[in-house]
Amino acid sequence: MTARGAAGRCPPTTWLGPWLLLACLLVSRSAAEEVSENCSHMIGNGHLKILQQLIDSQMETSCQIAFEFVDPEQLKDPVCYLKKAFLLVRDIMEDTLRFRDNTPNAITIIQLQELSLNLKSCFTKDYEEQDKACVRTFNETPLQLLEKIKNVFNQTKTLLKKDWNIFSKNCNDSFAKCSSQGHNSQRSNPQLPGFVFHLLVPSIILVLLAVGGLLFYRWKQRSHRKPQTVDSPMEQPEGSPLTQDEDRQVELPV
Repeated sequence: MTARGAAGRCPPTTWLGPWLLLACLLVSRSAAEEVSENCSHMIGNGHLKILQQLIDSQMETSCQIAFEFVDPEQLKDPVCYLKKAFLLVRDIMEDTLRFRDNTPNAITIIQLQELSLNLKSCFTKDYEEQDKACVRTFNETPLQLLEKIKNVFNQTKTLLKKDWNIFSKNCNDSFAKCSSQGHNSQRSNPQLPGFVFHLLVPSIILVLLAVGGLLFYRWKQRSHRKPQTVDSPMEQPEGSPLTQDEDRQVELPV
């Protein structure tokens, strides 16, 4: 084999490398776009149907449970609201909504958890230090909690169908406003616990003094009544025989 022939068999790495890199970038970009476009079809009517069945199977009760959820009064932007709610719904399904294993309700929760994992790629994540911003504790019935979750999935489905990339919106400014509102409310009443303490302690002391004075007054009254009850048998009413005899003895001449 001549040197010329050997040179002809060598791969043209000088020009093939950049083309391969470009091809790989195009393929990965098209794959990413395909995955992202699937966001608009991830939530189907079947998911909403099983959610409604889960709601219908719950017992109506006035008992309430505590859970953390987005405060709509603080976060009015619908996109940012759902971005925050999506993370909270995942936590609620993992920690709060628990059913006996292998029951229909437990299977429904597993399906919804798998759906939330698939939807994770459709949401861009904002700063973690603001995770508690725009969030407050709710005390509601299980039915009300499940209705909140269903509304989150339903609204997410509607927005994703309009624009599969809608949840790439940066919500840091909206979350920061919630954080600033929380700090301002804390600063407006920085001495509130101390004020309540200084108000309650004198009130408690006054109540104790009043109760103590009332008990002492009643004890004093009882102590005055006891001697009268003891001496009462020795007292004789007017006109008794003993009194009449004493009067007669006084009238007799000496």
